[in-house]
Amino acid sequence: MPEGLDPRIRGSLGGGPGRPPAPSGAVPATPGGSPGPAAGAGSALFTLPNIITLARLCAVPGVVWLIIQHRLDLAFLLFVGAGLSDAADGWLARVRDARSFLGAILDPVADKALLVSVYVTLAIIGVLPDWLAILVVFRDLLIVGGLLVLALMGTRPAIRPLLVSKLNTLMQIALAAAALLLAGFGLDGGPLLPALIGLVTGTTVASGAAYVRDAARGLPA
Repeated sequence: MPEGLDPRIRGSLGGGPGRPPAPSGAVPATPGGSPGPAAGAGSALFTLPNIITLARLCAVPGVVWLIIQHRLDLAFLLFVGAGLSDAADGWLARVRDARSFLGAILDPVADKALLVSVYVTLAIIGVLPDWLAILVVFRDLLIVGGLLVLALMGTRPAIRPLLVSKLNTLMQIALAAAALLLAGFGLDGGPLLPALIGLVTGTTVASGAAYVRDAARGLPA
């Protein structure tokens, strides 16, 4: 070992006093003996909540295909199963203390992909108004696009869940489930569907406006 080499570097290379060289391919460990970041990344990916979330994301093409094939009864059952999995992975993440950064990203992505896909596909086959699907998609694009613009401007807005946004998500889920149930099983919902369409429209506009307002407040003067 050349003279003058920092002892800390010498030790990390396995040539320190009394320390044998590390075997090739060994996983680095932290001072406490636990696996390093490389080992933690794999375990963070394959947690049970993340696997359930990935399964829900993979169910999106199946729901879309069933709707296109006018098997809305089966699409309804798969949609309900996806909703139950959403509750299950959140519960497991809390109970098993398995929260992860990846899970925090995948969960809303899976939820939004499912909802947007259902709205667009139901509009294509004429079960929901096409303008409503456009409004729902535009609201999401407005929020995501606004965040990207703010990030490019060097501003990091504080993203906080708004009450009106939570209500909008609840109404969107209720409308999608009701539309699949009524059309899939040939049921007459009476004024239920028009009422839900009105609620989704109002909360979508209100939540989009609220996010735009909050983003504008965070802009530098």
